[in-house]
Amino acid sequence: MSATPIRRRSVALGLLLGCLPALACAGQAMPPRMPSSTVTAKVDGLSLSDIAWLRRDGFGLDSATLARYRELGRTRFLDEQLAGGDDALPPQVAAQIRAFPVVSTPLPELLADFRSRQKQYKDTPAGPAKDMAKKAIQQYRRDLYQQAAQAELLHAVYGGDQLKEQMVWFWLNHFSVYADKGPVRVFAADYEEQVIRPRALGKFKDLVMATLQSPAMLVFLDNVHNVKDKTNENYARELMELHTLGVGSGYTQADVQQLMRVLTGAGLLPPKLAMRGDRFGGGRPGFVRDGLFRFNPNQHDFGDKNFLGQTIKGSGYAEIEQAVDLIVRQPACAHFVSQQLAEYFIADQPRPALVDAMAHTFQRTDGDIAAVLRTMLLSKEAAAVGGHKFKDPMRFLVSAMRLTYDGQPIPNAVPLVNWLRQMGEPLYGRITPDGWPLDSASWTGSGQMSKRFDFARVIGSGRNRLFADGDMQVANDPPPGAPDLQGSALYRDAIAPRLSDATRNALVQAKSPMEWNTFLLSSPDFNYR
Repeated sequence: MSATPIRRRSVALGLLLGCLPALACAGQAMPPRMPSSTVTAKVDGLSLSDIAWLRRDGFGLDSATLARYRELGRTRFLDEQLAGGDDALPPQVAAQIRAFPVVSTPLPELLADFRSRQKQYKDTPAGPAKDMAKKAIQQYRRDLYQQAAQAELLHAVYGGDQLKEQMVWFWLNHFSVYADKGPVRVFAADYEEQVIRPRALGKFKDLVMATLQSPAMLVFLDNVHNVKDKTNENYARELMELHTLGVGSGYTQADVQQLMRVLTGAGLLPPKLAMRGDRFGGGRPGFVRDGLFRFNPNQHDFGDKNFLGQTIKGSGYAEIEQAVDLIVRQPACAHFVSQQLAEYFIADQPRPALVDAMAHTFQRTDGDIAAVLRTMLLSKEAAAVGGHKFKDPMRFLVSAMRLTYDGQPIPNAVPLVNWLRQMGEPLYGRITPDGWPLDSASWTGSGQMSKRFDFARVIGSGRNRLFADGDMQVANDPPPGAPDLQGSALYRDAIAPRLSDATRNALVQAKSPMEWNTFLLSSPDFNYR
């Protein structure tokens, strides 16, 4: 390795690793200290408080976000986002997403194709043909996953409503599913596009019910195997522990078992039957279907249940709605969800009074997610300068893309999927159902810092495969060399005013635009929110 890359890595890693002693002592990330002279700085109508607020509100800043914020002001800007209108995307990006078969193909057809390919591979005799079939089905499975992951990353980078984009990612992580289990990868894109996205800012109960009925969740947490006289409590337990009430909220193992009984019979239709449309299941008493979801009364335990201190009469599918309503009305649910949101957006240890205020809004509005977010984002903590949240890999990658390319569409999002995986936070890649950790310390190991340097350099160089087509040929007109971050109005207005002295000194040492970009994207100032 030449002297220049060694020096570049030394400077950038020195900046990033400088925060680790404080982490070891304090147990949480400490942000870089800004020069006192910048605390009251104001650039083109934006204060440091405005910039801090915007960095929490969205994945990362771009010019369009700053312009809209200047036009509307904070409260109107926030209310526009909370209205949750159309998910505005550049036409090229919207077309990319629509072109993915996992997005455009009806779910029953996708699942039928998946099952057919699996059977074909299984039935292939051992030998060279079997080896070829194995490679083919492995590539097919990779393609399914990469298409789903690309769709979500493209939304995150280019979505016009950045608060909604963060909430889509937050809920995907909160109601986590693992793509490598069975056919979950077939359902991943539908889970994001049709289950999470339309309800990301709506009523929490509606979101819980939608995830409960989603094929991805039913398969991942095994409720497809939860039937009368042969029960499985996996989903019932995680629905309360991870999705709604949290550990130590007062529910008992008996409540888990009673909820398991409520959920018997909730599973999936075989794909061939699902493609028959409304003709299948029509007229059968108690039978409920929606897409691939079906509630089969023949597999349901119709006995009465005593759940969370209430009696649920055996009535079939209505029991599920009643049980979910009981759960989300618990004060523990309001507090648990509010705590999780505050930890994600504000701080590893948010002020209890803020969480209490959010929980009060949750209960007062019957679990209105937008209202809870409004309470949080109009708090003093949301606009505090010098936040204590270290970006997880998803936030780092998306914010780096938004700053570096500032709305310029990329023809190839596969590298984004691979980079996120290499940083240890692959989409739909958490094996356990608890989702990726929200705390800063989980993402500040020396190995993580080294990876961030590598990808800061790749992104900041402009020499990457983001601007290549599927055959790795250059597509369209790639940026001419390293993007000029230093000369951009976005850097001047939203980044430069809050840089620490250490980062400024490192940037002065840069010998090229690529090196300058690498130092900036590697800096603690950029890696803290």
